[in-house]
Order: sequence, then structure tokens, then C-alpha cells
Amino acid sequence: MAKVLYISYDGMTDPLGQSQVLSYIVGLTQLGHEFHLISFEKQERFNEERQKIEKLCKEAGIHWHPLSYTKKPPLLSTIYDVRRMAALTKSLQKKYNFDIVHCRSYITALVGLKMKKQYRTLFLFDMRGFWADERIEGGIWSMKNPVFKTVYNFFKRKELQFFNNADHIISLTSAGKKEIVKMNPLISENKITVIPCCVDLEKFNPDNYSEENVSAIKNELNIQSNEKVLGYVGSIGTWYMLDEMLDFFIVFKEKYTESKFLFITTEHPDGIIQRAKMKGISTESIIVKKSVHHQVPAYMLTFDYSIFFIKPTFSKSASSPTKQAELMAMGIPIICNSGVGDTDSIVIEHCAGSVIQSLNKESYKKQLDHDMQFDSLKAITAAQNDFSLKEGVSRYQKVYESLSCI
Repeated sequence: MAKVLYISYDGMTDPLGQSQVLSYIVGLTQLGHEFHLISFEKQERFNEERQKIEKLCKEAGIHWHPLSYTKKPPLLSTIYDVRRMAALTKSLQKKYNFDIVHCRSYITALVGLKMKKQYRTLFLFDMRGFWADERIEGGIWSMKNPVFKTVYNFFKRKELQFFNNADHIISLTSAGKKEIVKMNPLISENKITVIPCCVDLEKFNPDNYSEENVSAIKNELNIQSNEKVLGYVGSIGTWYMLDEMLDFFIVFKEKYTESKFLFITTEHPDGIIQRAKMKGISTESIIVKKSVHHQVPAYMLTFDYSIFFIKPTFSKSASSPTKQAELMAMGIPIICNSGVGDTDSIVIEHCAGSVIQSLNKESYKKQLDHDMQFDSLKAITAAQNDFSLKEGVSRYQKVYESLSCI
């Protein structure tokens, strides 16, 4: 079994860290691997969740080494964090002599590549997406700014080094895998494993909830029994197209006069409600509910349909929305747009909902006028077979086993 240093620039006190990092590491620890985990924690979340994560790690046998995340000033704060990351990594390596350094995304890979060259540790590049392109396409960096242009070019050069020097690469999507091979045809496809964002099926299981549970939540949210619910779950940030989703709801409401748009999110309600008002949508039709992660499945069951529109850019070819696996596991129909990772092909193949090709009123009306190709049982079965946490852990285990043979 392997002695692994796992480095994440995401915090374990963040919901993402708990669902998409810790869940896997706990499963892999149970298979006999030893983990030391470096993460960067946002102070407010760290104060709230520290004891919970410390307890979880202690019970699982995970050695957690949290560092504080630095946000300001831009770029300089990241350089500062990378230096602290490198110093801690060097210290831990000398003490524990790791077999594998498992790097989540590009910032941590800077240190992982150095580890491979200096200590000959095996370098696992868990890329998570085309990070530098995400910064440009998401409007976080501007190529008109010479500083950001320099940083972008730096990371694109590093990206090729990560791909070429990694002992193995993890891609969230088959579409992302194809792009990697296209960048460098000398990279063997066998060197890349696709592991999408997975879901904990013990938590996201519709059988955990009765009709009475769902009715109680609808009463709490003031949703009437005759109202259709269009639902969205997750943050509204750089990539999710709120205006287009609100436009879809306008057409949705023309068909289903008695309807509500329910957002399960940690976002402040004012931003969503103000955007809805600007489009002439009654505030009574919009519900914004803050929820912690373990409550999300119950709220999902109030949805008649779920929706997420994501900007279909090059970088999103490597994206795997966690909410997709969660919604499929709960047997809820998905309405999404095309051109994002493997999402459209998965939805179509497993009859998990509808894929909209063009984001305009005509397409929305056409989708609503036709019967959705939705099969709840087929969607749930696909989630169980392809997107379960157990399956994700199994794929990582196979990667670790292959690295042990190098």
C-alpha cells in the first residue's frame, strides 16, 4: 500500500473539500493507504468547521496539515501560499518519505512536479479542469492586462510539463482526456484515467425520505401542492448562467402558470431576486433557501425539474458538475445546455433529462412543448454504476495500484 501526500488548494472545511476530497481519501485509507493531507483553509470556515474535520480525519487515520488560505493581494498571495506549501511539503517528505504526491489542480502541481524531480516521488496530476483557461474564459484574468497575460502563458507552459512529467493524470471527463491527447499526441491514453465528480449514494438516496418529509419541506417553503417547481442547487458564480436560467423560467411559467423557481444555495438571496425583478419575474415566484450539504437531498426532492446552464467554453470540456451526479442519484429530471464536458452525452444516454442546444426562448419553448426523454430508474441506475463514491474510490485505487508497479 502507498504512503501518499495529498495536496489541495481547496479547504477541507469547504463543502467541496468534504465531498470531493475527503470522501475519497477516507475510502482509500480504508483500503490500506496512508495519507497526509495539506489543504488551505479560509479563516471563517476553518473557525466553524475545524473540530468536525479534525474528528473525521482522526477517526479515519488521515494526517491533516491545514494551512491558512491567503486571498489578497492577487497573485502575490498565491505565490506566498505556494512557498508555504513547498516548505511544508519538503519538511513532511524528509520525515515520512512519501511514495506518491497526489496534486489536486495546477497550483499544487507546481510543488508536485518539484517533488518528483527532487525526491523522485511519483507525481499524480489530478487536473480537475483546464485551470489557466478557466481564469481567462471566466473573466477572472484579462489577456489585456500584461501581468495576467504573463501568468497565463506561464501556466500553459507548466500545463504541458505537468502532462508530460506526471506518472498518471486524472481527468474529470472523456472530453477533457481527448483534449490532453490532442495537445500532445505522445501522451498515451493509458496514462489518463477519467474519474468524474462522484456522489455519496448513502446521502443522496430518495428512499431516505418519505412523502411526508417532502410535504413538510414544501410547507416550510410555502410551495403549494399544485405548483410546479423548477430547482437549482449550488453556488451562482463565474460559470453558471443565471440570466439564461431566469429566461427559461419565464417560458416555464408560461406553460406552468402555478410554479416556483427554488434555489438551494449559499448565495445571498438579494442578488438572485434583484436579477429576477429586472426580468419582470414576481418575487413571489422565486425562493432562495440556504442549506448545508447534508440537507440538500431532501430539498432536491421538492423539484419537479432541475436546471443548470454552464458557459460552454473550451475549459469546460474538462468539467464534471457534482450536482449532475447528485440529481441523477435522486431521480430528478435535468435540464441543461450542451457543450460542457460529458454532461450532454450522459444526460442523453441515460435518459436523465433534456439537453438544450441553443439558449433562447424558441429553444426553451420547444423543449417544454415536447415530452422529456426521462427515465428515473435509468438515471438512478447510471448514478449508482458510474458516479457513486464507491466507484470513484475504486478507480483511484486502480491508479494507485498501477503506480506501485512503476
